[in-house]
Amino acid sequence: MASAGPKPTKSRSAATPRSHHYHVYVIELSDEVWNVGRFRRANPDYMLGKPFVYVGMTGLDPDVRFDKHKAGIQANIYVMKYGVRLLPQLYTMYNPMPYEGARDMEVELGIALREQGYGVWQA
Repeated sequence: MASAGPKPTKSRSAATPRSHHYHVYVIELSDEVWNVGRFRRANPDYMLGKPFVYVGMTGLDPDVRFDKHKAGIQANIYVMKYGVRLLPQLYTMYNPMPYEGARDMEVELGIALREQGYGVWQA
């Protein structure tokens, strides 16, 4: 019996182009990050009680990228020291997307969260 073709190596939605593998992600930072002067200066309009977050973009799955930050691999120092968990409710609706879209969305999402009073850090 002849094979009908190559076996699929990974299931991929027919609607998602191969180039759309970038993600924006948001990581909650612990309250201790507010003790860092540089972080405070970057967030003059922070509203008491709102979360502190890191907003990034990656070509990896956000879970893998978070683990790399925590392990010190191409890590942002605030995530490595103060990262608590991913906040998927703030980003999953945007993913996946092409590189240019993720690059722009990272900036737009950071701005939007700052406007809502979040303490935000972006690389």
